[in-house]
Order: sequence, then structure tokens, then C-alpha cells
Amino acid sequence: MKKIHLFTIVLVLISFSACSQSKEKEETRQVTTKAKPMSYNYLSKEEQKVILNKGTEYPYTGQYYAFDVEGTYLCKQCNTPLYKSTDKFDAHCGWPSFDDEIPGAVKRITDADGQRTEILCANCNAHLGHVFLGEGFTGKNTRHCVNSISLNFIPIKMNQQQNLQRAIYAGGCFWGTEYYLQKAKGVVSTTVGYIGGNKQNPSYEEVCSHNTGHAEAVEVYFNPEETNFEELTKLFFEIHDPTQVNRQGPDIGEQYRSEIYYLNEEQKEISQKLIAQLEAKGYKVATKLTAASAFFSGETYHQDYYKKKGGTPYCHSKVSRF
Repeated sequence: MKKIHLFTIVLVLISFSACSQSKEKEETRQVTTKAKPMSYNYLSKEEQKVILNKGTEYPYTGQYYAFDVEGTYLCKQCNTPLYKSTDKFDAHCGWPSFDDEIPGAVKRITDADGQRTEILCANCNAHLGHVFLGEGFTGKNTRHCVNSISLNFIPIKMNQQQNLQRAIYAGGCFWGTEYYLQKAKGVVSTTVGYIGGNKQNPSYEEVCSHNTGHAEAVEVYFNPEETNFEELTKLFFEIHDPTQVNRQGPDIGEQYRSEIYYLNEEQKEISQKLIAQLEAKGYKVATKLTAASAFFSGETYHQDYYKKKGGTPYCHSKVSRF
């Protein structure tokens, strides 16, 4: 009986140890899983298909294929600078092409097919595309064939700024939303455009036709040493009426909806907190929270509209709500 009792105790101790180790591993896994979204940008399902699952976007559909603006291309997942616009060229292949990368930013591995060479972000292993040698397109004899959906872009005027962060807001006509956001302390750049729809690179006329599902939105890059996402989001809630559904003042339609397109879990949590504060004050907030999908820049004549035209927005005004 004593031997059996001792044997039972040993088994219990071994089982307890195994369970403890398993629990510790599970807790570690959960911490790792929770930490990643805070470090990396949120990826839409379409972005995950390419960036995480090594898919390929359709040729001639990407935002940066026929894109000719000076600046730097960043990794969509982690914001690491990857390519300079001076190294971009048109290979007539349907995808953005570069004959060089920023030193140390891109790594090469043998593709799963055993023949091609895959290119990844050296910082986060995001799938970018493939690299081809010996085609003779440029003097460097190299072509990085990159999916647009794997990239973000910062214009040259922002290249000297370090550690910039990004936010995307939709709050009615993008002229008025941009007017107030670009005046905010710490905001380095604003771009008006379209997001949340079902068509690549929509035109203004297509968005206004109510067939694409896009919202008029403003993409903001800001310096986190001077401001933060929470302060900008408070401003967003004060420069438009977040209680209106699919409209803002005289502008009516789903493209004028109130929506925050969050880029990571931290932005989502901050937005939820601010909405809760407004609801506690009696506001019936209609603002939606949606994981960011591809943002498409609007036409040139829409950019900096009130800066160029003068005057003030007809459907936006600042109202203290916090």
C-alpha cells in the first residue's frame, strides 16, 4: 500500500508539473499573440493573403503600379523603409518594379517552387514578391517585382521625419475633415482619398455613384513626439457630428459616413474608449470602427482643397465634446 501510495504521489507531481509547464507555455503564447498587433499594423484579409500567406495581387490593379511620386516605400506590416522612388522603374509587368532596395531592408530566400527567389521584409518577414536578375531593364540588371498591397508610401517631403505614425478617418466630405486635421499640432502630412470599398483605385465619380462602397477619408501621418492617436481622434470627434448616419450636414450618402479605420489593436482600443466617453455624455455615436483596408489617394484637385481655394468648410466646424 505504501508503494502504491508513493507511486500515486509521484504521478500526481509529474502531472502537476506538466500542466504547469503547459499553462506557462500557453500564457507565453497568449502574451506573444497579444503583443504582435500592438507592434505591427493591422492587416485586412486581402493584405493577409499576400503578406502572410504569400499570395499575389492581380497585375495592373495595385495602387503603386503606375505611381510616379518622389518618396519612400514602406513595409505595410511594420513600416520599415524598403525602397526609394529613385530606384523604381516601369517594367511593363503589371507590378511595381525596383532595381535596388534600401541596404539591409530586404532579404532573399528560395521560393517554395524551388526556382524563383522570394523577397521579404528583413524586419518582419512580410512577403513582398520576387526578385529577378539578368533581364536587362536597367544598368543594375535587377528587378524587384513587388505587390502594391505589401507597401505603404511616404512622400519625399516627409522623408526627413523619423518614426511617423499613421491614422485614417472618414467624417463626411474629406475637404472639411482634412482642413482641421492638417492644422493639428504634430501632423506632418494629410492625403484625401477613398477606403472601405470593393474596387481598386476608384475615381471620385465612381465613389459618388454609390456602387463601390467607399468612404471619403483622410490619411494622416503624425509625429508621435508632438501628438498621439488619442489626441487626433478626439479632434476627429469634435470636427464632425459623429451621431449622423451616412451623412454630414447637407452631404448625404454612404461615402459621407463617420468611420475610423484602425491600423492596429491599440488604435481600436483607444477609439472604443473615446466612443464610450461620448456615449456616457449622452451622444448616440454612429461612428463605425473598421480594420483598415487599402487606402487610395484622391485626385490631385481634391488635395489641400481649402488651402488652395481659401475659405472654411461648409459642413464641418469644431465643437468641444471632451
